Amino acid sequence: MEGLVFHVDVNSAFLSWEAAKRVSMGEPDLRLIPSAIGGDREKRTGVILAKSIPAKKRGVKTGEPVGMALRKCPELYLARPDFRLYEKCSHSFMDICAEYTPIVEKYSIDECFLDMNGTKNIYPDPIATAHEIKDRIKRELGFTVNIGIGSNKLLAKMASDFEKPDKVHTLFSHEIEQKLWHLPVRELFGVGASTADKLERSFILTVGELARLDIGILHSLVGAKLGDYLHNAANGIDDSPVLDHPEKAKGYSNSTTLENDVTGVEEANKILLALADTTAARMRADGARAHCISVTIRGNDFRDRSHQRKLDEATDITTEIFDVCRSLFSELWDRKTPLRLLGVALTNITYDEEVQMSLFEDERKEKARALDKTVDSIRTKFGSATIMRGVTYKSSLDVGKKHKAQMENMKKD
Repeated sequence: MEGLVFHVDVNSAFLSWEAAKRVSMGEPDLRLIPSAIGGDREKRTGVILAKSIPAKKRGVKTGEPVGMALRKCPELYLARPDFRLYEKCSHSFMDICAEYTPIVEKYSIDECFLDMNGTKNIYPDPIATAHEIKDRIKRELGFTVNIGIGSNKLLAKMASDFEKPDKVHTLFSHEIEQKLWHLPVRELFGVGASTADKLERSFILTVGELARLDIGILHSLVGAKLGDYLHNAANGIDDSPVLDHPEKAKGYSNSTTLENDVTGVEEANKILLALADTTAARMRADGARAHCISVTIRGNDFRDRSHQRKLDEATDITTEIFDVCRSLFSELWDRKTPLRLLGVALTNITYDEEVQMSLFEDERKEKARALDKTVDSIRTKFGSATIMRGVTYKSSLDVGKKHKAQMENMKKD
């Protein structure tokens, strides 16, 4: 029998959640004007995290620098991110989804999969059930979602990306040729920009052309592993189960495309520290540590370069991670080529329950780890901008001593 999976995706989530909150307080609806969630309007820094449909029509794109968005749309209204609100809204819409099936997989903060197999006796009409879920979320929570219905997770996710917002779409196996194969190849889930460019240069322009391509030729273009995935995806084949307990992350990464080229070491180190900090915080939230740290840079020549370093002992301490990043960066950059992108990745992950605890744990490391947990707790409660890290210090092992000195100075003041 054909499977039955729903994919529920919040429309422009961060902006929708902020708009719904404001509407409930009697304020204007941000979804009706050119608006976005992003960085600082006055300093023109940060990136666009989400945008309204009117902003999209003015050319504003998710992920682009705020300064670029404001040049396209000077009247753009910018609202600051509120991650506590986002977590609350995320839990709320997934709680509604969980009323329809016991197996709900949180795919990201604003999307989830529902395993609807075995629910036919309770919900005989899946399209009507999807509309019911969609309309309940809109009525009870004040924001809209798209729901894709498919034979498996891949098809359900592709279906939810069809016409937006506030829609229900199907993509079953017998609909693949009609609804999927005419799409541009770069719209297939899992096809990145570089892979799409490579396929298009070989005149493979649609999903259908990819589906019918000889597997040997595909292997020669992109390699066997990716080729097998692309062949299966283009033909709607996916046997991955809906997981009520998400798989553990295999790595954590963060990168930023810079609005202005970076030409100085100090400026680059500030960005690396911010990237190391946010990436390490995500890792700590999952109770994980990394055995390998890597740094990627992209110059204005558009060439990517990266270095990695394996550690003797897994770490989750921000300052230790930053020390390695700073060292890798100094080896990577020639100090001549202006930088367009910086990235940090933490891989070879182990989890706290797997860590062999030493009887002689380094006291300074434990102080640094305790400080990290305190910073994470404050940011979770009051927002990510509440507390910022200093940029310069002698070494990661001095963090406990420096923190104590800072506290003493604050007392004196």
